[in-house]
Amino acid sequence: MQRISEVVLLVAGFSLGLCACHTVKVNKHKPWIETSYHGVITENMDIVQLDPPLVALDKDAPVPYAGEICAFKIQGLEAPFEAVVLNGTSGEGQLRARGLVDCELQKEYTFIIQAHDCGAGPGGTGGKKSHKAVVHIQVNDVNEFSPVFREAQYHVAVTEGKIYDNILQVEATDQDCSPQYSQICNYQITTSNTPFAIDRNGNIRNTEKLSFDKQQQYAVLVTAFDCGQKRSTESVAVHIYVKPVCKPGWQGWDKRVDYEPGTGSKQLFPKMNLETCGGLLSSVRTTVELQTSHIGKGCDRETYSEKSLQKLCGASSGSTDLLPAPSASTNWTASLVTDSERDSDLIFRFDGRQAARIPDQVVPQNLTDQFTVATWMKHGPNPGLRAEKETLLCNSDKTEMNRHHYSLYVHNCRLVFLLRRDFIQVDTFRPAEFHWKLDQICDKEWHYYVINVEFPVVTLYVDGVTYDPYLVTDDWPIHPSQIDVQLTVGACWQGGEVTKPRFTQCFRGSLSGLTIRPGKIESQKVISCLQACKEGLDINSLESLGKGIKFHFNPAQSILVMEGEDLENMNAALRKVSYINSRQFPTPGIRRLHISTSVQCFGEDTCISIPDIDAVVMVLQPSEPRITIAGVDRLTRPAADLRGPAGLTLFQDLHIISTVTKGDTASHHTGTGPGVQEEIIHNLDYCDILVLGEELRPEQESLQLQRSTLLGKHLDATNSTSGMSIYGVDSMSNYEQVIRQVHYHNWHPAQNPDRKFRLTCSELNGRYTSNEFTLEISVLHKSEAGEHVNHMVAPSQYMQVVPHLAMVHSLYPTHGVPSAATVVIVICIATLVVVVVLGIYRIHLTHQQEGRSSDTTKERELDWDDSALNITVNPMEVRGRGGLKTKPWGMNKGRKVSVVRTRCWNSYEQPPTQLTYQTNCSRLGYTRL
Repeated sequence: MQRISEVVLLVAGFSLGLCACHTVKVNKHKPWIETSYHGVITENMDIVQLDPPLVALDKDAPVPYAGEICAFKIQGLEAPFEAVVLNGTSGEGQLRARGLVDCELQKEYTFIIQAHDCGAGPGGTGGKKSHKAVVHIQVNDVNEFSPVFREAQYHVAVTEGKIYDNILQVEATDQDCSPQYSQICNYQITTSNTPFAIDRNGNIRNTEKLSFDKQQQYAVLVTAFDCGQKRSTESVAVHIYVKPVCKPGWQGWDKRVDYEPGTGSKQLFPKMNLETCGGLLSSVRTTVELQTSHIGKGCDRETYSEKSLQKLCGASSGSTDLLPAPSASTNWTASLVTDSERDSDLIFRFDGRQAARIPDQVVPQNLTDQFTVATWMKHGPNPGLRAEKETLLCNSDKTEMNRHHYSLYVHNCRLVFLLRRDFIQVDTFRPAEFHWKLDQICDKEWHYYVINVEFPVVTLYVDGVTYDPYLVTDDWPIHPSQIDVQLTVGACWQGGEVTKPRFTQCFRGSLSGLTIRPGKIESQKVISCLQACKEGLDINSLESLGKGIKFHFNPAQSILVMEGEDLENMNAALRKVSYINSRQFPTPGIRRLHISTSVQCFGEDTCISIPDIDAVVMVLQPSEPRITIAGVDRLTRPAADLRGPAGLTLFQDLHIISTVTKGDTASHHTGTGPGVQEEIIHNLDYCDILVLGEELRPEQESLQLQRSTLLGKHLDATNSTSGMSIYGVDSMSNYEQVIRQVHYHNWHPAQNPDRKFRLTCSELNGRYTSNEFTLEISVLHKSEAGEHVNHMVAPSQYMQVVPHLAMVHSLYPTHGVPSAATVVIVICIATLVVVVVLGIYRIHLTHQQEGRSSDTTKERELDWDDSALNITVNPMEVRGRGGLKTKPWGMNKGRKVSVVRTRCWNSYEQPPTQLTYQTNCSRLGYTRL
């Protein structure tokens, strides 16, 4: 019964279930999702990371379709996202970006999402959707942009001498959207060795005090970093200008001024002005000093020889140079130490161990009540040495005694001149020592000292300024004696009362151009000329200076003092100060300028202080001249030309020229290109004609120059067996004229037939020297035989007038013709005159008798050059003492004249002996006799 009841119940239940299937809905429930979602997506990516994950649940599960999720739908088409179903059964979904998401465009998104189930069947009909859920999405940033500065460059000005906490602030930006990448976390200065620093906020400060004089502008590069340490692609330039603290002083001047030789004067301060910082000045006094003590002997002077300078300045003749250049004739200075490094100045340096004894024949013997002693001296104190006398010039007893007759010495930085006169009838004290105490004596600078003696008055000139002695001491006259005296330079000779004669009281310093001029004192005009500088300060346009401006130059024009009350007028006056150098070839190098200024203010006890300024004038290297001597370098002459009264003119066609090569700097002014040769005109100071080989034999040969050739010129000449020297500052054309008149005589050319002479010329005491021009003289050995032949003479218009015998005597009579030779010449000339008269008569008869003969026609065909005819006639047909007996060619053929052509002789290097011409010179025909 129990089993039956169970079956009944089962059937009844199944029946009830079938009924229920026909009455209940299939998709009963809606999908379920979270009410809100938070998502993160990184820009440039497409997957959104949602929290919580996107999952939809449906209570209808596991009923097919009704319990499955078919879609997630987003409301709002503007949202660039889409939701996809990853697994419909489990309801998993994913949120994706439909395209690239850019944080810089939009950082966050909010939208609505719903889940949809699959409905009641495969067609999705009757589907249900969940409630609306809010989705918040944040876009994560990527550091894709570099920092960029807001300004292309920065400019700021600061005042010198201050430390700033913040000079200026630079700012950079970043286009990234997130704070991490869009914020600038650091700034950095990339320029090294700058006195600046920068903080994290871009504030620039200086780490030390700035100086306008040291540097007036800084350019600093700054870069920026964002918080992701991405660096800016370009740094920014920060220009920091340093403004000077208003300091009274000169402004607008250059520390260096270049001076090109030959350009005249050049303004030194064309833009100069005085800054007073608002202070009112009542007067301004400015001193401009050109410091040239290191240039030569105190400044840039002409470096000609002392004698040449004296001639140029118009000094009286008769001076004796005690310190000449060492040579064969002036060998007493050969042992002295010379210092000629400064532009060819001849300087002798004494170290306390050297002195020179002047030869007796050089010492001036006629010192009277009037004479002049002059020298250049550079002297300084000698520490560590006891105060001894340092003698420049001393005339003392040579033997037996040690009396000083006159001397010039330095003692304790005082200059002393001793002059003890000889004993005369008046036996009284007389002035003997003259003392001067001057700073110049021991300042180690060059100064020009001149002592003019008009006994008993003695005047000292130092650099052209007169000084009277501060002390004059008297002494007894020197008793007369027969003791010879010795003149020395650089020390005093102690020849008597000692075991061994020696030098004492030696000088320590430098001397140049020590001269004594007896019998006359030098004028102040000549003294100023001898020590005058060729460079100095000048003022352009004196007329334009204001009336309130006072100015004063020192004698050397190396110091200029200007004073005025109006500041603008003073500024204008200083702008007109210029440098000038009148030397054609100045010494290159630096000249220092020093400017000092003092001012007075209105109603103030203390006034502003104007600092001194220092500048330099740079004298550029001048274009060096190239002196060239040109002419015929070989002469071949018959012996008669050398023996003749006029002698042989050596340099008849001489030419002296000088050229310079103009470079880029010079071509800027001349308009010529670089490297162009230009001929220039300047002076020479000596030309030497040197005999090469064996020296001249006074009894046989000499060089001669007529004294009249030198008249009207600044030239003089000396002659010796080694050659001739022509010296003095004069033009090249005057030197040409004089050298062309130098004659060479040789009365016995057969003994020394060939001679060579070398000619050189100089400018500025050897600073510029010409080429060595060599002239070779060759004598036609056998032309002498032809001259002894009794030739027929030519018509009178071709005759050469025989000079008077007085023409033989030269400027230097020591090389005249020997007496025996003079007698022979007189006899020969007398005989020659007789033969010439007879020859003219015979030629006259010959032309009458044979004027139309065929031989005359042949003679006309000969190519004679009448202008070059040099006819020599030998009145003696037979040479004595077994000489060769000859007859002139042509005497048996119409009595033709044997003619020697100078230009034909020059065409032979070794002329054949005893030749006569048969045809004209162009055919070069000859016959040996």
